[in-house]
Amino acid sequence: MVKLLLLVVFYLTFPLAIIALCKRWSFFKKLGTIVMAYFFGLVMGNIGILPKGSEEFRFALQGRSVIPSAEMEELVLAGSVSQADVYVNQVAGLQDIVLTLIVPLAIPLLLFSLNIRRWFRLAGQGFLSMILAFVSVVVVIATGYLIFQDLVPDSWKIAGLLTGVYTGGTPNLAAIRTALEVDPSLFIMTHTYDLIIGAFTIIFFITVGKQVFGLVLPEFRKPEIEGDANEILGEVEDMDDFTGMFRKTRLPKLMGAVGISLLIFAVSAGLSLVLKSIPQMVVVILAITTFGIIASLFGWINRIEKTFQLGMYLILIFSLVVSSMADLSVIFSIKYINLFLFVLYAYFGSLLLHLLLSIIFRVDTDNYLITTTALIYSPPFVPVVAAALKNKDIITTGLTVGLIGYVVGNYLAVPLAYLLKGF
Repeated sequence: MVKLLLLVVFYLTFPLAIIALCKRWSFFKKLGTIVMAYFFGLVMGNIGILPKGSEEFRFALQGRSVIPSAEMEELVLAGSVSQADVYVNQVAGLQDIVLTLIVPLAIPLLLFSLNIRRWFRLAGQGFLSMILAFVSVVVVIATGYLIFQDLVPDSWKIAGLLTGVYTGGTPNLAAIRTALEVDPSLFIMTHTYDLIIGAFTIIFFITVGKQVFGLVLPEFRKPEIEGDANEILGEVEDMDDFTGMFRKTRLPKLMGAVGISLLIFAVSAGLSLVLKSIPQMVVVILAITTFGIIASLFGWINRIEKTFQLGMYLILIFSLVVSSMADLSVIFSIKYINLFLFVLYAYFGSLLLHLLLSIIFRVDTDNYLITTTALIYSPPFVPVVAAALKNKDIITTGLTVGLIGYVVGNYLAVPLAYLLKGF
């Protein structure tokens, strides 16, 4: 029991150390808190700190994340598993509880501070490019599923994950992993491949992207009406600023936001019991997304400071827990080569189809690059690419598209995954 308590404390507090590292050293800041959480989780889960359990125990799991306590007692009495496996099962149960609770609490907090009304000021080529990007992602991932469905395990779940991450980034990825109940090793490997491919692609965007895509796309034309770029930019720069999150003056309202998030979770869970024909976590994730958006329309909720940062803190806990569950010996198995090819196809296929559609609909180079960056890499990367393009006028478009992606990703990815599963 003491070991389990210490593990809970570690999971809940270690993200503070990760945030401190990223704040103190620019190298770690460039890697990002999410990547750091994955790294430490993988190390923790694969150097013997967390027990793996016997072969008999893994066989008894039969694809489940944890064995019910009553069944576990019967297995121990029958000699099918050892007493040491009981602790392994308890750790697995703890991890399962954390993952089940953490994401549904995080999503509303991430949405509370969004300015939904401002989205309707996004128009012109930025909006068109965003729609073309969504179409490209759906078409390419759907065709990718048809190609790899017999080659990649749970390929319909992978399709859902990729749809989410290419429309909203890591928060969507965490939500979809919860909704689709994706195996931790499969989840980590999918995101790892995505991060590796994405690292090279963003360098290309920043260096020669404008020159290359400018060969086939028209030049950017300054819009007649400029958006409130400075306001949105300030919000996005604050996304990674956890400073003062637990300050005494902020804490009461922040805890109130947590209470609202808990209420949304409870109502969503209740709704899932009514809609029994739909998988429970699917109902919960889509419902909390909807209720989170509705809550953001209330000014007194929208103005609560640091709700987004608290939501991201919970995503860091999720990243740490889920990566600590991944088995590197399985991850580096040759059988995952087809998964890599699926991710590669989805990544570059959606980029190329988006490019083709942008050529057809005459979307300019800068809008193509900034909407692609916003959806695949999330809003914090928008100012970086905008600076490389030497075009501050596209910041508003990029950041708004990225924020829309945070919401749309859940609605797009989960139904698409289940639609593909039916084929």
